Amino acid sequence: MADSKREVERKYEATPGTRLPDLTRAAGVAAVVHRGLTELDAVYYDTEDLRLAADSLTLRRRTGGDDAGWHLKIPVSPGVRDEIRAPLTDALPAALGALLRSRVRNAPVTPVMRILSARDVHHLLDGDGALLAELSIDEVLAERLTEEGHGATSAWTEMEVELADDGDPALLDAVGRRLRKAGVRPADAPSKLSRALTETAPAGRGGTRRGREPAPRTAGDHVLAYVRRQVTALVELDPAVRRDLPDSVHRMRVATRRLRSTFRTYRPVLDRTVTDPLRGELKWLAAELGVERDQEVLDARLRAHVAGLPAPLLLGPVSARLELSSAARRTGARQRVASVLDDGRYLALLDALDALLADPPLRPAAARAPRDALPRAVLREYERLATRVGSALDEPAGRSRDVAMHEARKAAKRVRYAAEAARPALGKPAKRFAGRMKSVQSVLGDHQDGVVARDALRTLAVQAHGAGESAFTWGLLYAREEAAAAARERELPEVWARAARPGLRAALEG
Repeated sequence: MADSKREVERKYEATPGTRLPDLTRAAGVAAVVHRGLTELDAVYYDTEDLRLAADSLTLRRRTGGDDAGWHLKIPVSPGVRDEIRAPLTDALPAALGALLRSRVRNAPVTPVMRILSARDVHHLLDGDGALLAELSIDEVLAERLTEEGHGATSAWTEMEVELADDGDPALLDAVGRRLRKAGVRPADAPSKLSRALTETAPAGRGGTRRGREPAPRTAGDHVLAYVRRQVTALVELDPAVRRDLPDSVHRMRVATRRLRSTFRTYRPVLDRTVTDPLRGELKWLAAELGVERDQEVLDARLRAHVAGLPAPLLLGPVSARLELSSAARRTGARQRVASVLDDGRYLALLDALDALLADPPLRPAAARAPRDALPRAVLREYERLATRVGSALDEPAGRSRDVAMHEARKAAKRVRYAAEAARPALGKPAKRFAGRMKSVQSVLGDHQDGVVARDALRTLAVQAHGAGESAFTWGLLYAREEAAAAARERELPEVWARAARPGLRAALEG
């Protein structure tokens, strides 16, 4: 079983002769207690081509200290990482292996670096003796284990200040100021492994950090840059979804939809004979992820409805029935998502997306100037949306209008995503246009969420009636959803009128 902790730390350069300044002069620090010396022995693992290091992930098997075991560190933001731990075993624990899958695919991970650290530990305490942060001075010796550069070594001294659980990051700022005044400067490398790989690299080989992509110039450059961002999001969100982190399924599903939309909208730029099969696979992935995401949205909506009712209107075990139904749906959805992310079909999709970026199937329009090709593609999607909104507004209230508004919602998303992809090239006009499309999408989306909620409420009412419970509350909530849907339908014409102003479209074309 793996557990995790949020690691917030700062790294500094040091020398064997570095002496700590008086850190009790840092705001909040009442005492600095020396905790002694610890010997740590860590072997770091990666693929042969160092895919984990390229994404700033570290996987190690460490002995020594009070947290011996397997550690996987995933970057969250500069100076912040999530450390997922598993017990010390000979083989990589399956739980950690799953979190690596979107990066390593089917490639094995093998030892790439051994790092020995003699760690001198100090605890920074507040006035009540509670731990604020741990400061360590590490004497480091690194040895490269890869076939290329095997046996190369590097040695250095560094200092780390790691915030205690739930600590205030302002403490790190205060301690950092005291260290810098004493001549201790921040480290250039974000991790021991990153520095070790750079310093032991064979002659003529740099580190593992990816170089910056050249600034996009053509329409094709801009479309590919947007595609690359979405593919990166898919890969980076995979471990978050596996860990069931908040909003991770939604964000991953959005990335798949943005990719599908981009491949459709920008067919003049990217050859559809290559992208259409990918669109089909992305549709499959979005549908599988949608099972859980739809449950999340539905559960949140129904819980809010129940929580907002006065107690006299809650007849029967309403909350208990809702929680029971929600738990059953959520468990099934989680199991489904987990199986999808372990499916060879999903990994093949990631490989295919990488292949597209490595050898883009560009069409002649890709070489055009962005302001020539991109607005045309966005406005083609807009015309499709206008047709669907018109159809929805013409339909009589009822199931047919519900379906028409749902189709318009999907079209609104495509226009919004198309404008977002064009925004780096077209600037503020694309931003404003995307914002208007988002407002249309929001109205249509809330309407569709209400349609789904009414279906669920009817099912809950039937279940309650069958169990001999009162169905009054479920019927009341159903009526409220009907009223909310009618309000969205009345709101749509005005929202659409603002989004359909000719000036917004004219600005796109410059």
